[in-house]
Parts: sequence; C-alpha cells; structure tokens
Amino acid sequence: MRLHLIRHGQTDWNLNHRFQGQTDIPLNETGMEQAQKIAWRLSKVSIDAIYSSDLTRAIQTAEQIASHHKLNLHTDSRWREQSFGEWEGLNFAEMQSAALDLLEAWRVDPLHNPPPQGETLTQLAKRVEAALNDIKARHVEQNVLLVTHGGVLMTLACLALGVDLKKYWQFSFSSASLSEIAFYEEGAIVNLLNDTSHLAVSHLT
Repeated sequence: MRLHLIRHGQTDWNLNHRFQGQTDIPLNETGMEQAQKIAWRLSKVSIDAIYSSDLTRAIQTAEQIASHHKLNLHTDSRWREQSFGEWEGLNFAEMQSAALDLLEAWRVDPLHNPPPQGETLTQLAKRVEAALNDIKARHVEQNVLLVTHGGVLMTLACLALGVDLKKYWQFSFSSASLSEIAFYEEGAIVNLLNDTSHLAVSHLT
C-alpha cells in the first residue's frame, strides 16, 4: 500500500502557537488556500480511498482534495490529534505558568506522563496503530490518502519505520504538507517527507 499523508491546513491557533489537541478549530483563510493548493497538486494522482480525522480542520482539508476525485471521504476519530486536556488553547508560556512541574514531566516522558486530563503518547500510538492496520488490511496494493494532524503524523512515522516513540519529535510536518510512505511485507519506505513545494504556487491551473 502507498499512503499519502497530509497535515491539515493552518488555523488561527496554529498561527498563535496554541495547543489545539482535540479542540475543534476550523481552518483560517490561509489554511483554506493551503488546502486548495495541495488539492490541486494531488488532482492528477490516482487515489483509491481518502481517510480523515473527524475534526473540522482535517475534514475541510480533505474535502478540498476529495472534490477532485469521485470518492467518499471516510472520517475516523482514531486519527484525531493527541488530547492535551487542560492545556488545549494555551501557548507554551501559558503552560509553563499554569503547571511547570507537569509540563516538565510530560516533556521528559510523554509516553507515560499525560497533560492534565489528556492522553499519553502511548495511548495515542495505540489508536493510531490500530487505525493504520485497518487501512493496510483494507487497501492492499492501493493508493490511500490520509488527512490528519502533526502529532499523529509524527507517531505514525515512528510506527511505520520502527523508530522509538521517544524520538517522535525528530519528525516535523508543516501545515498542508505532503508525505508518502510505501508499505511492503519487509517494511516501510519513505518516498516523500514534509514537502510543501505546492504552497509556493501563486495561481492554480
């Protein structure tokens, strides 16, 4: 299976460096333009199925892509961003002021220390792995497109490549970026990572 991975377009909370988590924030104007540009880039690519997180910012991005293909959009809550609980809506400085000890514990060991009322990285990885395995089972030797969130993509990259989850922060996925991983019985191959060249296009044709 070949999996095209897209991070949703920009939101106002992205712009203001606020942790979104599972708060349902829509795309801003720039984010909609980004979604249109990645949709244009993928308009000629053969796609057999389109999946998305069920949060609005991902759905809005996925709908722009789906408009170029005669495919139904499959939404799945397992592709939601990691829950940051009480930290959602805060920027990093505000998180430091609110709970410095908890923030430091989370930074040192996110696999086992969740944000207050939020999810651990281990919990996120468990649902992402289950959702990924379902897609792989359904779409053998097909091209699948997935629109999701930065933390999910970082986690998925670790799972696909056998990288220790503690190193998930070493992967970076920009707003409306395109990545591609091909899955084989022997393992996964990264064909493209965090490509945003389509965002430099000034006019879509």
